[in-house]
Amino acid sequence: MSEQSLITAPLGAQTAADRQTPIATGPGAVRQWIARAGLAVRSFLLVPLLLLAWELGVRTGLVNPNLFPPPSAIFAALRDLSEAGMLWGDALASVTRVSIGFTFAALAGISLGLLLGRAPRLAAYLMPLIEMIRPISVIAWIPIAILWFGLGDRPAWFIIALGAFFPIFTNTYLGARSVSELHVRVARCFGAGRVVFLRKVLLPSALPYILAGLRIGLGAGWMCVIAAELISATSGLGYMIQMARTTIETEKVLAGMVVIGFIGFAMNSAMLWLERVLTRGRSA
Repeated sequence: MSEQSLITAPLGAQTAADRQTPIATGPGAVRQWIARAGLAVRSFLLVPLLLLAWELGVRTGLVNPNLFPPPSAIFAALRDLSEAGMLWGDALASVTRVSIGFTFAALAGISLGLLLGRAPRLAAYLMPLIEMIRPISVIAWIPIAILWFGLGDRPAWFIIALGAFFPIFTNTYLGARSVSELHVRVARCFGAGRVVFLRKVLLPSALPYILAGLRIGLGAGWMCVIAAELISATSGLGYMIQMARTTIETEKVLAGMVVIGFIGFAMNSAMLWLERVLTRGRSA
């Protein structure tokens, strides 16, 4: 690959010779496909088997239904909450809060990570402060957030942004520092300005790190919103779980947890799809 291509092509792009990877064909490929299909089937069968064992354990008296309501009771609670309209409203409130807080965290984390990753002198002053704040649990920030912003959505936004910021920042910072010095020198030799360097060298090189940080940060933000809603919100899945706890409706508590798990799984799947789309050209 020529030096000019280091500027005109995204970092990590491969040559035609590099892209000539053998494609598995024949009986070996068929056996590999069957093995993967079998693994997927076994993975999907595990969940219903566990639910069946749970249901039988409650019905035979081996499991206390007050502490662990059977799956049938949880599904009935999900149906009742859905028909009453409470489930969808609370789920939408939580997803909206996460989207807003995560957006703030992404903008701040990526910008600051790229800046400090390419400015070691500035990083020497700011990184000790960031590393002192990072270990503080977001739970400890909830009283401060309520004092600063009051009750409602704003303290939840702050808690979510704080929880999602550090994974995004840390991964972006590492990605910015991982840029090859060879590419930096070539960019300077060809007179690449800051915008060209950012678009053609820095961002393509740090992209896998940034995407990993975004996925981890989204999961952290989703966990943080539940903690914030348990205390400072009047809507959302966390608030719904708190209300069900006060009325000792354990099946509704577990129903809320099931919805949280499904939405978190969907968010993670969406981020994995986005990661595959954005990095497809790098691995092609």
